[in-house]
Amino acid sequence: MAHTVIIGNGISGITTARHLRKLDSQRKITVISAETDHFFSRTALMYIYMGHMRYEDTKPYEDFFWSKNRIELKRAYVESIDFQSKHLLMIGGETMAYDQLVLALGSKPNKFGWPGQDLSGVQGLYSYQDLEQLEANTDPYGEPQRVKRAVLVGGGLIGIEMAEMLLTRGIPVTFLVRESHFWGNILPKEESEMIMRHMAEHHIDLRVESELEEILPDESGKVKGVRIKNGEIIECQLVGLTAGVSPNIGFLKGTELETDRGILVDPFLRTNLPEVYATGDCVQFREPVAGRRALEQVWYTGRIMGETLARTLNGTPLAYQPGHWFNSAKFLDIEYQTYGWVFPEPREGEVHFYWEHQDGKRSIRLNYQKDSLKFIGVNAFGIRLRHDTLDRWLNKEQTADHVISHMRDANFDPEFYKGFEAEMVSAYEEHSGRKIELKKRSLKRIFGI
Repeated sequence: MAHTVIIGNGISGITTARHLRKLDSQRKITVISAETDHFFSRTALMYIYMGHMRYEDTKPYEDFFWSKNRIELKRAYVESIDFQSKHLLMIGGETMAYDQLVLALGSKPNKFGWPGQDLSGVQGLYSYQDLEQLEANTDPYGEPQRVKRAVLVGGGLIGIEMAEMLLTRGIPVTFLVRESHFWGNILPKEESEMIMRHMAEHHIDLRVESELEEILPDESGKVKGVRIKNGEIIECQLVGLTAGVSPNIGFLKGTELETDRGILVDPFLRTNLPEVYATGDCVQFREPVAGRRALEQVWYTGRIMGETLARTLNGTPLAYQPGHWFNSAKFLDIEYQTYGWVFPEPREGEVHFYWEHQDGKRSIRLNYQKDSLKFIGVNAFGIRLRHDTLDRWLNKEQTADHVISHMRDANFDPEFYKGFEAEMVSAYEEHSGRKIELKKRSLKRIFGI
């Protein structure tokens, strides 16, 4: 009986196991993780900390699911891999043989060699252990002493989540962002300024064009402050390293497995070694799908990779096809969605249309081709859009005019929300010089009736 071993119980590893079991009822499947006993929703870590959910509420499957589907779960830390003999060595000396090996190793918070980055009170936010560490670091009754201020290094999605978490505990936050505006490598200036205003309303001390130089220790080896490159010292008792993540592949460096920033794979998620595969955050594609990045470290791409890899493991190879790019997040009280491609500045031959509501908390940005008007992508802040509708428009290469005139079909805001479409159409007419008819909502298009 073939034995497939999966290292990592995140969304990609678990999706691989589940779909492989659907395809093959006989083979032995083992999932190894040092993080938790069971798969949980990593994106819900912040809600556990804020008291909105319990850890057990974040597990998508009941604990009996795994034995029922004959997926063996093993809590262990893999120390090294002998690819020639197909054996894993775990801390404690235990070994395990495999016929097929799937590396679903996830990510780790970036560190850039800052002095003091390993002090007590310095941490990232990725794993369940990071959550436990944050609980310990901010425990007002424990050690270290009560946190009077936290400094977060790097502006992005993880950073804003950590800021919101700390604010719920009454901990003031200072953000150090080296760009001229928040998340400036992703967001256009107007959206970034909207988020910066919103952060100020929540009393977040945002320092743009500010770079960390050193994390300072007290006499006991705990954080007491940071020094930024202009020489200023900011006193703090917690430092959050939120400058992105990188593939968690350190223990594989120097082995016969080919790696770069991540584990190098082909479109079928095969590595350079026979019967060794990789999936999820730790993957780097040798030849990325047209228009996509070599590393794609978001939840839904990990799920698609898992579904894809299960087919390959079962002998019916399927190439990774992620479809159109999309992502979603929440900046405190402002929800964010993006579909297709919207860059901070229009690329050659492209045009941006930007509309912002007078309340300063809702906006739409369309990116489209100047000559053909082909719709390329959209950013939405404070407005919920339907994934299926946007995906259909991108697939059909609809025009920007069509998207604007049918925006009511995409609106997924809750009932009784005041619509914004008429104001947006008026702004688009002024932008384009063309008259646009705002179409009524089509239930047939939305629900397929």
